[in-house]
Amino acid sequence: METSPSSLRQAPILYSFRRCPYAIRARMAVDAAGTAVELREVLLRNKPQAMLEASPKGTVPVLVLPGGAVIDQSLDVMIWALRSADPENWLANETESVAWLDELDREFKPRLDGYKYAHRGTPAQERRCREEAVVLLRQFEQRLGHRHLLGADRTLADVGTFPFVRQFAHHDRDFFASLGLSRLEDWLEGFLSSQRFARVMLKRELWPG
Repeated sequence: METSPSSLRQAPILYSFRRCPYAIRARMAVDAAGTAVELREVLLRNKPQAMLEASPKGTVPVLVLPGGAVIDQSLDVMIWALRSADPENWLANETESVAWLDELDREFKPRLDGYKYAHRGTPAQERRCREEAVVLLRQFEQRLGHRHLLGADRTLADVGTFPFVRQFAHHDRDFFASLGLSRLEDWLEGFLSSQRFARVMLKRELWPG
């Protein structure tokens, strides 16, 4: 949730990049919590010095709190926001959600990258990464027999996972559709068609302007 210009000086600063899945999930949690932030859209190939001074690792999201403390891991930003307000109870099963998202980073994300950024490897590597990612997507599909990844209700695990499934699906929409993962498609569409997703994906001018 962005602040009005009059309150920018008091608000935490959130450096973000619109399409980054880590930044998307952080913005989703900030929006759900109704937390006021100054959102700074940056260009990752031309990172602003202020962001690098706050977090030398140079990735988004980066949250700078009014006292100067920095949170520069997306999951930590999500939890920070939701601990201030969690009207939809996304932090239910927090421990299980964190474990799920840690495994997503270890298992699914490398295979997604190998598939999406095929120019970095060989055609055989791309095929292997795609095949291995599909195995994991089929596991997600089975999980969604309970409606969401950890059960009947949406949790941090779902919100933290969908931006990466979105990346996979959008890389080759026909291929994704051919997999026949109907529950996964419906689950993903539930996020993509939401007003919240529309808000967090609004195009903004780059900072600094």
